[in-house]
Amino acid sequence: MSHESPASPFRCEATPRDLAPQFVLPLVVRIERAAPPARTDALETAARAVLVLLADERADGDGEWAEAVRDWQDARIRKVVRRARGAEWRKAEALPGITVTGKSAEVRVFPPVPLDGWPKELAKLQVSGTDLDDPEAPVAADPTAPVLWLNPDLDMSAGKAMAQAGHGAQLAWWELSEQERTAWRDAGFPLAVRTAPRDRWPGLTTSGLPVVRDAGFTEIAPGSCTVVADHPSLRRAEG
Repeated sequence: MSHESPASPFRCEATPRDLAPQFVLPLVVRIERAAPPARTDALETAARAVLVLLADERADGDGEWAEAVRDWQDARIRKVVRRARGAEWRKAEALPGITVTGKSAEVRVFPPVPLDGWPKELAKLQVSGTDLDDPEAPVAADPTAPVLWLNPDLDMSAGKAMAQAGHGAQLAWWELSEQERTAWRDAGFPLAVRTAPRDRWPGLTTSGLPVVRDAGFTEIAPGSCTVVADHPSLRRAEG
């Protein structure tokens, strides 16, 4: 069995979460015409950005973002990735949030906002156009580090895949103990995002590791399994 609650924020079926006010976590990826980021690095940076926000003291307890984060997590866990460059990026950077930098990618994550209450500087940014490529094939993932495995049979835009990788990282975070979370955070949230080999995918989805099933708001069919969060600590727990 996988770690999927009947009231999972990622399931397509109606749940009590649908009755709560709906929020979204905005992520903005910097895509300059002359130097777009590599796709895999963008996915990994987005996943890391979600973790950085969840671990930030402003998102916990009485922190200034805590209420918004709680409201967001009580409803459907939605993430939307938009793109920016030049002046658009500079305006996005001026808003409260956190910029996370990868090898070639920059992703800024913002505290959750109501579904229809985006700041005007972000609302005008485009969702489409986040198709990115890897100049070179990604190296094999380190088996001792967390890996977010993507469904090899789904064709997702980079923006969609970034959001799904963020979902997977969040599910792993929820499953970890406080000590395991601290160790991951202190290490800088190392992780890899890779497309699973087709022959491994069925086993991954039934391994007991956290599984993201998309609600089907965009691009793919409701209920599609998009990501398996393969964190070593959760692997050992299942072993």
